[in-house]
Amino acid sequence: MSKRLFDILFSTFGIILISPLIVLIIILIKIDSKGTVFYMQERIGENGKKFKIFKFRTMITNAYKSGLLTLGDRDHRITKIGRILRKTKLDEIPQLFNVFIGEMSFVGPRPEVEKYVDLYSKEQREILQLKPGITDYASIAYIDESILLGKAADPEKTYIENIMPHKIELNKQYLLKKSLFYDVRIIILTIFKIFR
Repeated sequence: MSKRLFDILFSTFGIILISPLIVLIIILIKIDSKGTVFYMQERIGENGKKFKIFKFRTMITNAYKSGLLTLGDRDHRITKIGRILRKTKLDEIPQLFNVFIGEMSFVGPRPEVEKYVDLYSKEQREILQLKPGITDYASIAYIDESILLGKAADPEKTYIENIMPHKIELNKQYLLKKSLFYDVRIIILTIFKIFR
């Protein structure tokens, strides 16, 4: 089975299977705070192509005007239901639609915003050969990234100088080893990590 066929089949199955949960989350977001249900942000995808990533909104409206990074529990911009969605990674569910239309894959480097991609070296930009994904080894390693940033004296400096380079190195390793079997392994590890 090809990676693309895998993505189409399982994103379709996933959307149908969890549609009641999607409806419930939409209702809870509308009850919890004012604003749209979905949040769309421009990210850099395969071969440097820009696309809009879909997420459930977990912050107050226009939150990103005060910064792109999320700073854990101390971030006052996160809504009550948003904290639950982020903790359980349920805010990522709408990316099944990104996968279905071919902008993303289940497994691949998490797509970055242009501001940080512009800081990549020529060597680091090799990971842009890959279609971005919902999860990857970097997502597993930094599943509590927002908490780490929340504890940092200078969150953006910590992200740019420490976290981002390590994530890129993990994705470069994936570039060398990628296969459907490898993808399934990463998906299973991600699920276990979330439940732990």
